[in-house]
Amino acid sequence: MSSESHTPAVNPLPPVVAALFLFIMGVEAAFSLGTRGLIGGPEAIGWRLEAIETYAFSGEIVRWMWETGRWPMEHLIRFVSYPFVHGSFTQALFVGVFVLAMGKMVAEVFGGIAMLAVFVLSGIGGAMGYTLLTNESFPLIGGFPPVYGLIGAFTYLLWKSLSLVGANQAQAFTLIAFLMGAQLVFGLLFGLQKDWIADLSGFATGFGLSFFVSPGGWMRMRGHIRHD
Repeated sequence: MSSESHTPAVNPLPPVVAALFLFIMGVEAAFSLGTRGLIGGPEAIGWRLEAIETYAFSGEIVRWMWETGRWPMEHLIRFVSYPFVHGSFTQALFVGVFVLAMGKMVAEVFGGIAMLAVFVLSGIGGAMGYTLLTNESFPLIGGFPPVYGLIGAFTYLLWKSLSLVGANQAQAFTLIAFLMGAQLVFGLLFGLQKDWIADLSGFATGFGLSFFVSPGGWMRMRGHIRHD
């Protein structure tokens, strides 16, 4: 009797992607259930607002730290904490879906640690872009800047694939062009928020990082530097 190998119809999620998704949705579940009074008692109603005050990113705070030369950890942590605080369940759900989709594709090629590095560093890059390119006082929350970083890494994969077959590499940027166009349309209809600058900065960070964290990327970059 011949034995057949059974392969799953859908590849399982990389553990780091599943853990990131569960953490994002777990935090949001606590806020949503607390707001409805289902957990935490009366004080849980204000959990989301307290989290925004404590963990949201603020360009004003960064400018204050730069001017005073003081860098307290309670404010530095905002660079990496703001992507896990969302304004609503819907926002968190969209972020979670993108993490599952883009994170899976990036982690399967780059590896889980590299994918997580892209997520975290793109969040920091998005926050820095938000600070340097705007004078916005409104706090930055939500995971879209690091998600756009994952889209940047995915774009890099498409860009490399198109170069291998001699196709037009500009096609790789179709997704980000569509997403930015959709943001512009919604902004014109409902009021344009400047957080799109953080999203675009996150995308640029993720795309740029991919040259280093993709398989063999660091060695290729060292080779280019030595050659130059």
